[in-house]
Order: sequence, then C-alpha cells, then structure tokens
Amino acid sequence: MPALDLTQSSVDLTRVICDIPSVSGEETTLADLIHEAVSALEHLEVYRDGDTIVARTHLGRDRRVAIAGHIDTVPINDNVPTQDRVVDGQQVLWGRGTVDMKAGVAVQLVLAAELTDPTVDITWMWYDHEEVDAELNGLTRLSRTRPDLFAADFAILGEPSNGEVEGGCNGNLRALVTTKGVRAHSARSWVGENAIHAAAPILTRLAEHRAREVTVDGLVYREGLNAVRISGGIAGNVIPDECRVEVNFRFAPSRDAAEAERVVRDVFSGFDVEIVDLAEGARPGLDAELAQDFVRAVGAEPRPKYGWTDVARFSALGVPAVNYGPGDPHLAHHDEERVPIAQIESVERGLRAWLSAG
Repeated sequence: MPALDLTQSSVDLTRVICDIPSVSGEETTLADLIHEAVSALEHLEVYRDGDTIVARTHLGRDRRVAIAGHIDTVPINDNVPTQDRVVDGQQVLWGRGTVDMKAGVAVQLVLAAELTDPTVDITWMWYDHEEVDAELNGLTRLSRTRPDLFAADFAILGEPSNGEVEGGCNGNLRALVTTKGVRAHSARSWVGENAIHAAAPILTRLAEHRAREVTVDGLVYREGLNAVRISGGIAGNVIPDECRVEVNFRFAPSRDAAEAERVVRDVFSGFDVEIVDLAEGARPGLDAELAQDFVRAVGAEPRPKYGWTDVARFSALGVPAVNYGPGDPHLAHHDEERVPIAQIESVERGLRAWLSAG
C-alpha cells in the first residue's frame, strides 16, 4: 500500500484513509501508515503504543494544546469505497468513516505536517479502539502507560460537531434492573411467578420520568433516562423466573458518577439494580483562556455535547477540552454516513488560523 501523502488536501486525504478499512480491532494497517508518515516529519517527536500514535512539537512555547482523533470505525456495510456525491445541493464525501471520524483525522494529519512553527506546542494523538469497550480504548491504555503525554493546557477532540464547537459532554451510565420470579409450565401459570410481568413498574417509572435540562457553564445539557433492552424467558411454554431491563442514563456534567448512580437507584428503589458501565461527563471548560481564544478564532458559538466522548478523559486529568470536527453527529455510524466537503475545509481553516495566530 502506498505511503500517505500529507501534502495533499484534507479532502483528498479523507478519501484515501476512508478507503483503508480500520474497523475496531483492525486498525494496524492505517496505524502503520500514519506512523510512517509522521515519523518522517523532523519537527515532531513520535511515540507509538500499539495502534496509537502520538506526535509532539518541542518548541519551548509557554502553552501546549493536545489534538486527538480516533482511527477506528464501526463495521463497514457496503459503504466503502468512498464516493463523491451531491446531497441536498452539497458536495459530500459518502462512506464509512467520513463522519466518525476520518475527515477530522485527515485535517489533523495535514496540519501536523504543515505547521512546523505553530504559536503553541502541539501534541497530536491518533488512537485505536474508540468504538468499543472503554478498557480497549487507546487513550485508556496510554493514560496508564504514559500519562505525561496528556499534559496540556487545552485539548480538542475531532469528533463530528458539524464544524461547530461542542463543549464537554454528558456522562453515561448503564444499569441492569432485575426482577425475579418462579418458573412453571405456562399451562399452569398460577403455580409460578412471572418475572416479566413484575417488570411493569420499572417501565412505568421510566415512562413517567421527566428528563432535566441543566445549565452548566452557560451551556444547556439535556439528560435522558431510557430502557434500551429487555431480556427474560427461556422458552415459549415456561413462565420466566427472571427479567432484566437495561437502562441508560445520560447525565449532565454537573453531576459526578456517584450522584448519577444515586439517581438511578432512587428511581428504581425496591428493585435489584446493578451498575454495569459508568463514565463521568466533562464540563465545557470554556472558561479557560485558550478555549476562549479558540472559540473566537474559529468564529463558533459553543454548544453542548449530548453524547459521551473522550473529552472526558482529558477533563478527568484537569485539561479543559472541546469537540470540534467536520460531520453531522446524527450521521455517525449511519449507513448513509457522509460529510460536506465545505465543512472539512472550514474546520481545517479554523484550526490552521488559530494555531498559526495564537
């Protein structure tokens, strides 16, 4: 496979890297190409951990910015190779990864090669396994082996944000709410106790729950508490002795993990509740001087990020972080995934202007 050409436009590079399959767990080919390309740049110090690559300037600037993007995608579904299309009058790149988030990665790679004398020192991070369990995430691994690489005054994650600045992110909790019963033959149902029927109050509480809107540092985050999966029963003629309702709580970054857990346990008081996944959110961080400079430079009006992203990893380390990348987040993972070419170019201009002018 030919080497990546980082002198081409970010649009052309997006086409190239989107056509290199890198489904989670299969990132090595793309990681090898990125590692080879940035290792040839004399102004960058390069470090590799598995399929995560970090490239840093050391110019002695008094401020450092971390800029990160994941190189994996969800599975391909007849949406590779990338195509140029016109949708709603816009020129777009269509295909897996164009939104989440190889267009953002392409912008970062082009600027990493071009900006040999930025006004801040930069730590570029391209990492693996973002789309799967947090324990596999390249940033999780790196934060344990080389936490020093996360040192920065401000961080930008290239997650799709429609070319706007999305501050922080909601937290994410998943819980299993379980009911127990007694198995019996369904022809003699009165002998048993139906665990699925016993789950009705769980669904009622969910239906009656009203999501909060919470203002955090000037941005309004919307919470959500929803059933996302129900499982129970072993056969068509057996009264089920267990039912599990999987609940997902998206909570505002004003809450910490302990408070989020208390909310869920209070809502389902009287039921067996098991927390199976819990990730803190991240406050917007827009009060940081670098964040304010950045927002002004790109001419954006900050918005809240409703989903969870890796900005939370930086926030947990005391580094204010925002999401800024091309692509509509509603199209992430969609089989019609596509990104406007103009949006890729706009994000590239915004980052270049800020990193060049300070």
